[in-house]
Amino acid sequence: MRLNVNGKAYEVDVEPKMPLLWALREFIGLTGTKYGCGIEQCGACSVHINGAVRRSCSVPVGDVKPGDRIVTIEGLSPDSSHPVQKAWAELDVPQCGYCQSGQIMAAAALLATNPQPTDTEIDKAMTNICRCGTYQRIRAAVHMAAGTGKGGSGSIIHMMTGAAASPVAPAEGKKPEREEVH
Repeated sequence: MRLNVNGKAYEVDVEPKMPLLWALREFIGLTGTKYGCGIEQCGACSVHINGAVRRSCSVPVGDVKPGDRIVTIEGLSPDSSHPVQKAWAELDVPQCGYCQSGQIMAAAALLATNPQPTDTEIDKAMTNICRCGTYQRIRAAVHMAAGTGKGGSGSIIHMMTGAAASPVAPAEGKKPEREEVH
């Protein structure tokens, strides 16, 4: 079977019923797409197929057409310069990080179709599960990538707590305390 992944053509000798996830990881060697649940619920395996976010654990390779364009986290940006990746890094979104490639792919797909989403639209589109509960940081990063999360009431502290940012810096040599997210 022929797959177009991250702009490159790959020939993979797999059963048509094999989930795309395993073809990407085991036969092409792109391990950024993660296995989470295997039942299309968690989103750790999210990739783009023709620009739409899809859960690769439930897409049989045989359903992928030769002209379909598959993009994995490795192909989103070779140097992590995609606005979503930059926002994720700037806001230190991941905690354990396992789900983050899927979260980033879902956020990038959302912003491609809705460049200035509201909180409600983000919550509706971002259905991936984060077991560490970094949902507020994820939402803030989506806003930042959209250009709506900088300064004023759009600051990260305001988005996470609803409070204004404090002008007081942490004492020298101390790391700022991280707010717990429940």
